Order: sequence, then C-alpha cells, then structure tokens
Amino acid sequence: MFQQDMMFAMDRVENALFLSIFVTIWTVGMAAMMFPAIVPMVLLYNRLVNSNGSQAQVSVDAPARKTYSVKALLFVCCYLVVWSLTGIALLLGWSEMMHLLGESVGQSMHYVFAAVLTITGIYQFTPLKTKCLGYCESPMSFFMRRWSSGTSGTIKMGLFHGLYCLGCCWPYFLLMVALGWMNFFWMALFAAIIFGEKIWCKGIWVARVAGIGFIAAGILVATEVIQTGPMIGSMGFESIENEDAMNAMLLRPLQ
Repeated sequence: MFQQDMMFAMDRVENALFLSIFVTIWTVGMAAMMFPAIVPMVLLYNRLVNSNGSQAQVSVDAPARKTYSVKALLFVCCYLVVWSLTGIALLLGWSEMMHLLGESVGQSMHYVFAAVLTITGIYQFTPLKTKCLGYCESPMSFFMRRWSSGTSGTIKMGLFHGLYCLGCCWPYFLLMVALGWMNFFWMALFAAIIFGEKIWCKGIWVARVAGIGFIAAGILVATEVIQTGPMIGSMGFESIENEDAMNAMLLRPLQ
C-alpha cells in the first residue's frame, strides 16, 4: 500500500526527494478524484474562450484553436497548483502533529480521529462551505463574477477556482490523511461525495447529510464504540513488521 511505501521512503531517502515524489503522486491522485467535478467548469471555460475568439475574428484558424486549448490547460494546471501546495501543508502538518503527540500517539490516536471527523462534519454547515460550494456547483456564476481576460486572467481564475474548491473540500482531505494517504476506498468515497455536491443543484444537502454522518462517527470513535484499530490498519500499519521502526517513523517530523 502507498502508506507503507511512504513511510519507508521517508525513512530511507532525503526529504527533498521524497517530497517531490509525494507531491507528484498526491497531485495525480487529486486530479483523478476531482476530475468528474471539475470537467463542467473546464468545458465551459474552453467554450467561453472559443466564443470570445470567434467574435474577435471571422475565421478561427488552427493556431488560434491551439492557443485556446493551452489556456484551458493552464487553467487546470493553476487549479492543481493549489492542491499540490495543500498536499505539502497536510504532510508537514500531520508529521508535526505526530511529533508533538510524542510517545502518547498510540493512546491519543482515537481522539485525533474523533476530532478530525467532528471538525469535518461541523464544517459542512458553515457559511464558508455554502459560499464556496455555490461558486463550484455553478460554473457560469463563477465566471460571471471572476472573469478576467488574457493569460494572467486564466491564471487568476484557475487559482481562484482551486481556492474555492479547497474551501469546499479541505476537510475531506484532512480526513483522508488521518485514515490513510491515497487509500483507494476513501478516495472513492470522498470523490463520490464531492461529485454529488458539485454536480447536483442541491449539492449542499449532500454535504449536510455527509456532515451528520461524520459528526456521528466522531462521537462513536471518541466514546470508543467504534474502535480506531481498523482505521489504523487501513493505513497499512499492519503490514509493517518492525513496530519500533513504525513508531520512530511516526514520531520523526520532516526536517
């Protein structure tokens, strides 16, 4: 599993090299997860750019079409930059938290899971979640409010869309860090929730139903009705034979 590979990579190679590998894998994973939700936005942007180009000139030649395709690609790349930086922040933050917990990490882990689940659930009902989701689920509304021409405009809109998407989804990825980096089950689950939120016009109800589920799960984990053992197992820890090496890996922050 990727979690196991990540641990050994952190233990055996320079952190700069590992960070580069991690960012690449994380970004590819985020692109796969967010692809269904971002497609309508990218298709509309490409159509708007082509429409503007057609109005500006009678015939649209091949070089012009290539320019518009590059703009759409640039839009997506700027969007992914936001998620790449988010992945780095999550990796460093999780490593530092494990370091601060120190030797009590084993006894405290179920409280960490409970807190993350509860925070994720509560956030689903906040005004910020509603506002960001409003921009993400309505591509036309986004472009009407954030349209900016030229290459610099493409960069700005790509970054803005990434930030709004981050505002919608960051708790899911915080949860994914706690439950297991790049665990395919959690990736599929959160991708389905994100897709429902952004594609359906009443996506906020998908978010709130999920929020209720997260809060309930957080309470059950905090009261130990649900044991955190299976969660830890889902991260691949059970396949690491040397428990001392595993603990050292968790407690050592990135330098």
